[in-house]
Amino acid sequence: MYPVPSFPAPKGSIIDSHAHFNDKKFDSFRDELLLKMHDLGVSKIINCGCDFETIDECVALSNNYDFCYTSVGFHPENVPDSEIDFERFRNIIKNNKKIVAIGETGLDYYWRDDNKSAQKAAFHTQLEISKEFDLPVIIHDRDAHGDTLEILKEHKPKGVVHCFSGSLEMAKEVINLGMYIGIGGVLTFKNSIKLKEVAREIPLTKILLETDAPYMAPEPFRGKINHSALIIYVAEKLAEIKNLSVQEVLEATSKNTEILFKF
Repeated sequence: MYPVPSFPAPKGSIIDSHAHFNDKKFDSFRDELLLKMHDLGVSKIINCGCDFETIDECVALSNNYDFCYTSVGFHPENVPDSEIDFERFRNIIKNNKKIVAIGETGLDYYWRDDNKSAQKAAFHTQLEISKEFDLPVIIHDRDAHGDTLEILKEHKPKGVVHCFSGSLEMAKEVINLGMYIGIGGVLTFKNSIKLKEVAREIPLTKILLETDAPYMAPEPFRGKINHSALIIYVAEKLAEIKNLSVQEVLEATSKNTEILFKF
């Protein structure tokens, strides 16, 4: 069903800056799992919407669980060929105080690169909306590092590049913009040499921990259902890389997340 960490984190020490507990993979045990989060060390979870349907699902979770928050966005894979109703989008933000960010939004040329102009247009608009509402952005960037960085430099938003997959040089440029780097289960994979270099070289004050649940579970649960409590394994690997204690990593990254999302 879902893995449970063999060494749960201290209560209240984990904040998951990026999850999708609305995903259908959780349907048969979602409530059971979420009700365990507190005992497994998790204090807050941000669920990220990717279109109007999933935004509604994430808002429902934040209404039902006081430790769940919502980020609203149009994922590049979900950008339609027709116009997006951004007035409806704005109205959703206006009417929900537990919406803490815009996203996930960004560019993805891995799954589809024949609609780059539509992806970019939606990305630009969401970055503009983030400034209208003074909200940070959660950025998706897959196989689109150059264009993503160019747009971020143009808008200079506050936010995080989630599931970071770029180079150390790109990470430094993102940090120079005042943004954060999101790191999840990939850090624990044996072949994640580039991400380990990024984690080693950038300051802990610019790192957020995340899951992308139910995807990207860390070792030793790679390929299984991921959830927020498994961040303890990411924190353990990051602590090893930076020669710190797991507690130091959890305290610092949780503080970073609270500063960015103001909760």
